[in-house]
Amino acid sequence: MKHSIVTGGAGFVGSHLCEFLLERGHRVTCVDNLITGNLGNIASLRSHPRFRFVRHDVTRPLPKKAGRADLLFHLASPASPVGYQVNSIATIQANSTGTHLLLEYCRKAGAKFLYASTSEVYGNPSVHPQVETYWGNVNSFGPRSCYDESKRLGEALVYEYLHKFRVDARIIRIFNTYGPRLNEADGRVVSNFITQALNGRPITLYGKGSQTRSFCYVSDLVAGIWAAMTRPGTRGGVFNLGNPNETTILKFAGIVIRLCDTGKGRIIHKPMPTDDPIRRKPDISKARRVLGWSPRVSLAEGLGYTIDYYRQRMTK
Repeated sequence: MKHSIVTGGAGFVGSHLCEFLLERGHRVTCVDNLITGNLGNIASLRSHPRFRFVRHDVTRPLPKKAGRADLLFHLASPASPVGYQVNSIATIQANSTGTHLLLEYCRKAGAKFLYASTSEVYGNPSVHPQVETYWGNVNSFGPRSCYDESKRLGEALVYEYLHKFRVDARIIRIFNTYGPRLNEADGRVVSNFITQALNGRPITLYGKGSQTRSFCYVSDLVAGIWAAMTRPGTRGGVFNLGNPNETTILKFAGIVIRLCDTGKGRIIHKPMPTDDPIRRKPDISKARRVLGWSPRVSLAEGLGYTIDYYRQRMTK
């Protein structure tokens, strides 16, 4: 029986990954310090005989009770603007010290390693769509740099352990992802728009809404994570994981208003945040070719599931 460790396993994506691994017969250890993770995300898993939760900060070596893993998925880092700006130093440490310690663990244990990086390593891109070979256009001295630059440092650490110690590691760069368990208060556009619409409040757009994003449903992302870890030939690979269907934020707001069907649809505009990317769209040619992966869930379908989740939470 394979043993998988998921750091950040009580977070939005991490909890879905833990669930996915249990469904495939793995023994799963979820490691999370709960800075932005939530025990509610894994409440349904706590009684599972093959699931263990370990409250721990990855900036310290994994405790013995975490056990010896076959696969280690490193997702431990605040990932939303609210989360990483409030916890800026912890974000830097999770992606630097934490990544170093977990790579060292995998070197000693002979475990496979996956590092969850981000499309934010591309910054405000001058190449569109973004390909894995693009070096990015990132501000190293600004309000987003704690996240963007620490993820880039984490990637550099993976490179060193690949080439100096032959660790079986790979990197995924996650683009905008949404779905159930996405924290309503984390400042991301999907959670903001849905909660505003369901509560009858105006939808807040930054700038004119002409900036673009590409939204991937969480089950599609998890399938891509699994493929990146397990497909032959993925050692040393860097893979964009996201949905390449690009939409403007203004158009996206209209879709959310229509699907929420609350009779409210007013939009207000505020100034653009500092260093907010103007365009964001993944080139997933490599993921299609190497991983045999591409998203399956349409935006309307995925938003329907997500809106239902938020409606249920509002009635509790």
